[in-house]
Amino acid sequence: MRAIFFLVVMLFSGAGAWRLSSMADFQLFGALVHRVDTEVPLIALTFDDGPVPGKTEQILQILATENVPATFFLTGKELELHPELLPKILNAGHQVGNHSYSHQRMVFKTPGYIAREIEQTDALLKQGGAPEPYFFRPPYGKKLVLLPWYLSEQKRLTVTWDLAPENYPQLTKDPAKLSAFTVQQAKAGSIILLHVMYDSRSNTMTAVPEIIRGLKARGFRFVTVQELLRHRPVGY
Repeated sequence: MRAIFFLVVMLFSGAGAWRLSSMADFQLFGALVHRVDTEVPLIALTFDDGPVPGKTEQILQILATENVPATFFLTGKELELHPELLPKILNAGHQVGNHSYSHQRMVFKTPGYIAREIEQTDALLKQGGAPEPYFFRPPYGKKLVLLPWYLSEQKRLTVTWDLAPENYPQLTKDPAKLSAFTVQQAKAGSIILLHVMYDSRSNTMTAVPEIIRGLKARGFRFVTVQELLRHRPVGY
């Protein structure tokens, strides 16, 4: 009933539909996780996009130095261009997920388009030896009707986030502010979204070590999304 109510009310206006598509903690169909309700001090650090040569190795080195696992949501197009990078991520002990093939906003798309975007990327992940399940993260967090419906029919979990510090432009200009905000706002069960795969996100890459150290100082332990999900309340 809640889903039907939201659909009727929000879809009456284009602006409302666009806002609904952007909600990180709700989708009309199927299962979505944006954080885990737990008192255990766990954090899932997640990185979107890529893999990209140079940037992938750089973030992997940071994570290795800090001895923390992460979850990478990868695009099929870049997996196809750089297949040698997937084993590097996997061999370092990290989890990978599906972030679509071409990183287009998956709203107002045909069912066939949605299926191809997800299934092509699944095939590339499988070909590269990535273990299932492949959780899905919508590009730009956008989802409305057909994407959630497809994921629901396939019994696929949508993973979003509850902390996305790069959404605040004033923070992205200063790595110190970005890291301080992230450390302050994180809570047990948080899923943190960061981007480090492109030159435009160099300040985020610079902030990652301080984010990790600051969260460790607060007593948090880093886990993959898959491990974090094991701490969901019974019956979730």
